[in-house]
Amino acid sequence: MYDSYLSVPSGFLSDLDRMRGDLDSLFGWGGTSRAIRSTGGSTYPAINVGQSPEAVDVYVFAPGIDASRTEVTLDRGVLTISGERASDLPAEAPKTSVHGRERYAGKFRRAVALPDDVDPNQVSATYRDGVLRVNVRRREAAQPKRIAIE
Repeated sequence: MYDSYLSVPSGFLSDLDRMRGDLDSLFGWGGTSRAIRSTGGSTYPAINVGQSPEAVDVYVFAPGIDASRTEVTLDRGVLTISGERASDLPAEAPKTSVHGRERYAGKFRRAVALPDDVDPNQVSATYRDGVLRVNVRRREAAQPKRIAIE
């Protein structure tokens, strides 16, 4: 995929990166980036974020959702994905008992903080094979301009 912009660079900050990993392990945080947020304590759907010099890509692993009822917004540098995953239990079977359930069903909302140089006017989203891919292009880098002296 791409190099992550969410991790602390190695080198002179490698000790800080190691301490962050130790704290993640100690408190059971699982190394989840603070740039990715959830509401209601759920981490569904799982999200990967990567970058290239041209764009930032967000991959949302959400099989079984209805893409037409899923909302993707970008506001002030925060990409928000919200929607609902329908239950796989039949509605007409009220006497059905569930003894174990690992598949998430219900409403979800995830938010991802993006870098400052993304262009909110150049965003595309595609949903295929259970993966929602959101591509946010970066702004054109400002080129130095030579100013003539009169």
